[in-house]
Amino acid sequence: MRMLKKALLVGCIAFSAVGMATAKEGHNHVHAITSTSHADVREFPECLHCGMDREKFSHSRMLVMYADGTKVGTCSISCVAKEKMKNPGKEIKSLQVADYNTRKLQEAKDAVWVIGGTKRGVMSPVAKWAFGSREAADEFIRVNGGKIATFAEAMKMAQEEPPKPKH
Repeated sequence: MRMLKKALLVGCIAFSAVGMATAKEGHNHVHAITSTSHADVREFPECLHCGMDREKFSHSRMLVMYADGTKVGTCSISCVAKEKMKNPGKEIKSLQVADYNTRKLQEAKDAVWVIGGTKRGVMSPVAKWAFGSREAADEFIRVNGGKIATFAEAMKMAQEEPPKPKH
């Protein structure tokens, strides 16, 4: 009986921890509140330009890697546009963006971008989301609207639009 009580107590504690870890709602789905598995988020937990939590916005985060070896973590393409304006002559070696669904980083130029739709953007009046595949982007558009774009189109729009107020 004593072992059964211990097992039930351990089970209740584990169930409670899982419930707390999944309680925070994100943009399109539930984001787990757990320690991050993303090395770039551990290195840059907050966006350099707006201070937003890059784990909370891990579905839109970006990582700028310069030719001189320095890096900058941002919450979104809008803050990358700010970074590029701040450092116009600095050579970018790699610009990575998270896949909206998997949160894995990929080269921004290789991602399939969706502009617009019903999901609110991050630091932007017009949403810009990156996907690892055309199928994933098409499914997002089917549910939320928007249109397919290239990275160059998404970046141009981010650089031209007025900034959204901080959250």
